[in-house]
Amino acid sequence: MVGRLTENEFNKALENIRVGQQTKDIAYGVLVQGKAQVEFVRSTGLSKGAVSQAVNRVYDAALKVRQESAIPPGHKVVTAVLPESQAFQVEKWAKEAAARQKGKKR
Repeated sequence: MVGRLTENEFNKALENIRVGQQTKDIAYGVLVQGKAQVEFVRSTGLSKGAVSQAVNRVYDAALKVRQESAIPPGHKVVTAVLPESQAFQVEKWAKEAAARQKGKKR
């Protein structure tokens, strides 16, 4: 189950992915207008999985935009598989950075 998007969120998501017009139309109908995916299954003849994939592709791009916009300037989100000792240090740095940001918001 995916959530809803504003028109602005939808448009920003599309700036970051390449999709065809049909995917845009389906995703817009479901994510912005609140239509049921089954409507697009019936009207397009696509499978439930294909409609769901179209919606999820745009929704995932929107979530990525949301996540990136929450990152303070000068910071970057990283994902890595590290030895425990290095992971401990990275987690420590992350906590320190979060504490600094929290202190700036006061």
